[in-house]
Amino acid sequence: MNTPTTDSIVSKVWNFCHTLRDDGVGYGDYLEQLTYLIFLKMADEYSQPPYSRDTGIPEAYSWESLRSQRGAALESHYVQLLRALGQEKGMLGQIFTKSQNKIQDPAKLYRLINMIGETNWVMLGTDTKGDIYEGLLEKNAADTKSGAGQYFTPRALISAMVDCVRPEPNKTIADPSCGTGGFFLAAYDFLIKHHNLDKAQKEFLKHNTFSGNEIVANTRRLCLMNMFLHNIGEIDGTSPISGNDSLVADDGKRFDYVLANPPFGKKSSMSFTNEQGEQEKEDLTYNRQDFWVSSSNKQLNFVQHIKTMLKSTGQAAVVVPDNVLFEGGAGETVRKSLLRTADLHTILRLPTGIFYAQGVKANVLFFDNHVASPDPWTREVWFYDYRTNVHHTLKKKPLRLDNLQPFIDCYNPVNRHERQETWHEDENPDGRWRKYSYDEIMARDKTSLDIFWLRDKSLADLDNLPEPDVLAAEIVENLTAGLASFREIVEALG
Repeated sequence: MNTPTTDSIVSKVWNFCHTLRDDGVGYGDYLEQLTYLIFLKMADEYSQPPYSRDTGIPEAYSWESLRSQRGAALESHYVQLLRALGQEKGMLGQIFTKSQNKIQDPAKLYRLINMIGETNWVMLGTDTKGDIYEGLLEKNAADTKSGAGQYFTPRALISAMVDCVRPEPNKTIADPSCGTGGFFLAAYDFLIKHHNLDKAQKEFLKHNTFSGNEIVANTRRLCLMNMFLHNIGEIDGTSPISGNDSLVADDGKRFDYVLANPPFGKKSSMSFTNEQGEQEKEDLTYNRQDFWVSSSNKQLNFVQHIKTMLKSTGQAAVVVPDNVLFEGGAGETVRKSLLRTADLHTILRLPTGIFYAQGVKANVLFFDNHVASPDPWTREVWFYDYRTNVHHTLKKKPLRLDNLQPFIDCYNPVNRHERQETWHEDENPDGRWRKYSYDEIMARDKTSLDIFWLRDKSLADLDNLPEPDVLAAEIVENLTAGLASFREIVEALG
C-alpha cells in the first residue's frame, strides 16, 4: 500500500467482512458485493457534474435507489437490481452477470452501502483506489478456503516478467487466462512509469491495449473492476475481457505481447450427467488446425495457443508447470516445435512456496515469435535457477521483487543479446545463470528442458537445512504435487 489513506480504507472496508463472517459470508462473496456497490457508487459520481455522463444504469436501479431503501424492501430491491443489471450490455453487464445477493441481513447490507457511500471514489487517485482493490484481492487469495489463490499470481513475479519484456506504447497486450488482471495492471504501470505518453498514446493505453479471457464469471467481474479502478476502460464502455474459453478456437486476433499464468492443473476436462444421473468428467481435447499436436494437457494447449496469438514480431512470457519441460509424447512435440518456430531464449526456474495454490513447481518461459524459416529460430536457451537452495513461504518469507532483481539484471532487458553467464565450471559452479545451445538441448532425452546443475546444499550439509516451518511447507508442497499426479493417473485409468 502506498499511503495512509489507502491503508485506512482497506482496513475499514475489510474489517466489515469479519462482521459478515458470522452470517456465513466468505471473503470471496464479500468482495463480490463490494464490487457491485463500488461500481454503482462510481457510476453515480460520474453521472453528476462536472462529468454528467450517461453511464447506462437505469434510474430505477441507480445508487440513490439503494440509498432510499431499508429493511426487507432494501433486500428485495437489491436482488432485483442485480438481476436487471446483469442483463445489460458491455462492461456493466459483465460486472453484474450471474450476480447474487450474499448478504441476507438487510441491516448489514444498509451499513455496507453507507460505508461505501462515505468515499468519493472518482476523486481518489488511480493509485489509491487501485491499491485498495488489489489489497482486497490479495487478502481474498490468501484465504485458503476461498480457493481464489488459483486466480492470483504473486505480484512480484508479475512485475519481474513485465520488467523483462518491457512493453512499449501503442502495442497490444493479451492474457488468455487473465484471472484478476494482474499482468494488465503491471504492464499499465510500467508504461506509465517508463514512457512520457502523449494524448493519443494515453487513449490507446486506456481503450485499446488490453484484451483477455476469463471463463469464471466471478473472477472476470473482479478483473474488470480491478482494471476499471486502475483507469483502464470506461464505465459505460465495452468489456475488454471475454467470458469465452480461449482454447476452443483461434479468433484470428494477434498481439504484440502475451503475458500469462494459465490455470494450474494438467488436464482439460468437461463435466456431464450420465444416464444414471451421475456427474462424470471427460478429458477435453482441442482439435485445432493451428496446434502442433492434439492433447488434453491444458498447459501444453495454452503454450500452443499463446504461440498462435502472437504477431510475427510478438513476445511472450508465460508461467508453466514442470511437466511442460519434461513430459514425453505431446510435450516433446510442443517443445521441439517451439524451439524451431520461435526463439525460446530464457527459462526462469521458480521456487516452491510462492503460489497460493500449493503443490506447484513452475517456470517462466520467455519466447519471441518470428516468421516461418527453414532454420530453427532458437540458438541458445538461458536458464536462471531460482529454485535450488531457495526457500520462500507465503507468510514469513514471501517472494519480493528484490528477490528476482538478480534475474532481471542477468536477463538484461535493454539488450538481452549482451548477456554474461554467472556459472563457470571451475570459477563459479554455484552460478545461477547458464546457457545451453540448441544442439545440446535437442540431444537431450525427449528434448527435456528440465535442467539443473546446482548442488542441493541441504542434501550434503545438515547445517544448511531451512527452518522447520519452511521445511514443513516444502514437504506439504511436494506431497500435494505428488497427490495431484496420482489423481491424474487414477483418472486416466478410469
